[in-house]
Amino acid sequence: FPFPYAPYRIQEQFMQALYAALEAGRVGIFESPTGTGKSLSLICGALSWLRDWEEKRRQEEERLLAQDGPSPPRARPDSADTGPVSPTRDPDWVTAFVQNKEERDRVDRLKEEHIRRKKREDSLEKIRHNVQLKYAAKRKRCEEDEAKRLLQLSKEALSQGAGEGVLDQLDHNEDELILAEYESDDEKKVVSGLEEDDDDLEEEHVTKIYYCSRTHSQLSQFVREVQKSPFGKDTRLVSLGSRQNLCVNEEVRRLGALQLINDHCMEMQKNKHEKKSGEENEGKKRRVTRAVCPFYSYEQMQFLRDEVLVEVKDIEQLVSLGREAKACPYYGSRFAIPAAQLVVLPYQMLLHEPTRNAAGIKLKDQVVIIDEAHNLIDTITCIHSAEVSGSQLCCAHSQLSQYMERYRKRLKAKNLMYIKQILYLLERFVAMLGGNVNQNPGCQALSQTGTVLKSINDFLFQSQTDNINLFKVQRYCEKSLISRKLFGFVERYGGPASEVKINKENQKLAGLQNFLLTLQQSSDKEGDPPVEAEHDQLRAASPLMQIEGFLSALTNANQDGRVILNRQGTVGQSSLKFLLLNPAVHFAKVVEECRAVIIAGGTMQPVADFREQLLCCAGVDPARIVEFSCGHVIPPENILPIILCSGPSNQQLEFTYQTRDLPQMMDETGRILCNLCNVIPGGVVCFFPSYEYEKQVYGHWEQTGLLSRLAAKKKIFQEPKKANQVEQVLVEYAKCIKRCSQTGGQMTGALLLSVVGGKMSEGINFSDDLGRCVIMVGMPYPNIRSPELQEKMTWLDKTMPRAAGQAPSRVLIENLCMKAVNQSIGRAIRHQKDFASILLLDHRYARPAIFNKLPQWIRERTQVKPAFGSAFAELRKVRTHQICYQ
Repeated sequence: FPFPYAPYRIQEQFMQALYAALEAGRVGIFESPTGTGKSLSLICGALSWLRDWEEKRRQEEERLLAQDGPSPPRARPDSADTGPVSPTRDPDWVTAFVQNKEERDRVDRLKEEHIRRKKREDSLEKIRHNVQLKYAAKRKRCEEDEAKRLLQLSKEALSQGAGEGVLDQLDHNEDELILAEYESDDEKKVVSGLEEDDDDLEEEHVTKIYYCSRTHSQLSQFVREVQKSPFGKDTRLVSLGSRQNLCVNEEVRRLGALQLINDHCMEMQKNKHEKKSGEENEGKKRRVTRAVCPFYSYEQMQFLRDEVLVEVKDIEQLVSLGREAKACPYYGSRFAIPAAQLVVLPYQMLLHEPTRNAAGIKLKDQVVIIDEAHNLIDTITCIHSAEVSGSQLCCAHSQLSQYMERYRKRLKAKNLMYIKQILYLLERFVAMLGGNVNQNPGCQALSQTGTVLKSINDFLFQSQTDNINLFKVQRYCEKSLISRKLFGFVERYGGPASEVKINKENQKLAGLQNFLLTLQQSSDKEGDPPVEAEHDQLRAASPLMQIEGFLSALTNANQDGRVILNRQGTVGQSSLKFLLLNPAVHFAKVVEECRAVIIAGGTMQPVADFREQLLCCAGVDPARIVEFSCGHVIPPENILPIILCSGPSNQQLEFTYQTRDLPQMMDETGRILCNLCNVIPGGVVCFFPSYEYEKQVYGHWEQTGLLSRLAAKKKIFQEPKKANQVEQVLVEYAKCIKRCSQTGGQMTGALLLSVVGGKMSEGINFSDDLGRCVIMVGMPYPNIRSPELQEKMTWLDKTMPRAAGQAPSRVLIENLCMKAVNQSIGRAIRHQKDFASILLLDHRYARPAIFNKLPQWIRERTQVKPAFGSAFAELRKVRTHQICYQ
């Protein structure tokens, strides 16, 4: 395998296993701990396979094309050697003719593909080496911009003084708020708006690898690894992202919220097509100037596409190229998909079928690699779940009613019909929460509170909405862009700051202003911490966008999900939530269509969840599933994992819900930490099962004086609940450790009190001195009283077989716990020369069922210590080794 340096033995094993899985068309679960060069192994293993696969296909094509000479003489039907023809099969000459025709067709197809590929390769080669072409394209752009500017100035000069008539007493700018005529429920898909025909767009998708990860920063990091690899120069790579990340139109970017950006972008495209067709009917009707996107230029996006394919670029480079070329990177990158060999994209885009189809991603016979996949099941569940609050439902009903009243005379019958259906749905949903849609949700107190779960069918039947075709309503919302129109309407009339002339038509709008104002005031009074700006903007301005997601979720099959009615103090605080129980239904199409699927991560244990809940439920043959797990690159003596069964005063360590609040348990935890902080240099990270328990233990230590004893050795930091404060805490924590290591003295470093599943248990590196010891207090089992979890457990027990005598619900609880533990303890060792100790404080970790769910490379080196004395002696030994090692 080509590699930028001599690979570790485990990297070679990883690449061999990956190559074999891709060649055999398997579904693989691959685990390679952080610090072992997983990304490079994935790149070099997968692209080596792709290179060999393309070479094989090329040779096969050349062989077939070479054979395409004069056909060899075939046996005639009347020739002497023709045997008796069976009545059940065709004569040999018919079979031969059919086979010959199929072969000729295949050869013709190959010829066309060959010509197309040659044309594309020549074109890219020209661009790669001919700088003049780039300048010519740039000059042409400048000329076009200047021509457009002069034309606009001429139009403005002509239109001055020509007063415009008022239609239906509406402002000129209001026309863009009115819904276009909705043709039919079965209308053809809107054409993507490419004015020119181009052979390249018809091009078959070449065999490619789709690589996806969770965040844009992880994807950018992966692209940089590709650039550094031996494949960096000659791989056609495309980075895909959301409009929020790729849009270069400042007017659209300013909207902030992803849904608003999406809708506005689609509307601008629609305007462009309407503008083209409208120019023909210019004299018939007063034309309304609607915004079109200057970056949606087919010619410039073609230029961008070629630039993307010539040289590997990450998202940031793609955006700056889009700005320079005045071309849309969002669509330009999509045009590059068919010819690309490696497509890099976020989870959401691959796992959500409508998004996948909209992006032009075709998975048939392709390879998919899903990295950082330890949370894959949760991710699929979250993508396909949705929640709406009572105040959002009431607000959307009020906005839509006002909109319908204002534009009733201008709306076509089909639009009115669908708007009335949506209003009826909103009214019934609020009634299900126990409220009235026409009253302020913040003032409607509920007599019955609590959580109720219902199947989709029961929910629709009880809310009396089972007679409405939700598929058609969902399609209408998508095609008519009603939520975008409504957002524009509220932007114009909903805010107290906007000036509305009070006349007969819009006196009613004062009611909408007052209603929105009272909603805003009542939500301010609740005193919750402020939510993120994007969420705030969406909730205040366009609740219908959130509700569309909920309506879409209700179109799932009845057995695959549940509706949760969460009734709180008032209707406004209550909510409806759709919970997806069976993520496999949305993953099935991916594994069915793809040639091979690789699910990879640093910590994939326990893998039973992936195998049973995701793959087997998605209909994958168990024989097709392959598992690979490799060790770590660090020497065995660089890590010391210990399961500690009792503390310094021989108190057994068992942090169950019943025992963990006992003062003696909290005291014992404090004594263990005091002893460890005396001998461990640098940073110590201690994970608690929840924020509440961490707060409780901290308060207890303050009262007993244990905290001051700890603070004498290590400066104590606590993980903040707010995401925007995490960075600051980490910076201070790192500074303190560095200062202590340089100055010496009594203070030896810092102690960070963190929470499992919090901001610091995933994605944060505690390498070197930042994490010389990671401590796990108790076992972080999920809240078994959660209605969502109870429903999931019931569903698993009904649908899954028992495993090794255990109920599937019990296995789920253990797996969720151990997945969280493995993620947290994996924060420490981050590279080959790193070293750390890992302490699991609970005797239950030694049970075989739990112990076997630890990652293999940690499990192999773990020691079970019944008493604290022997564990402390081991830790002191490691300290001596570390001093020598340094």
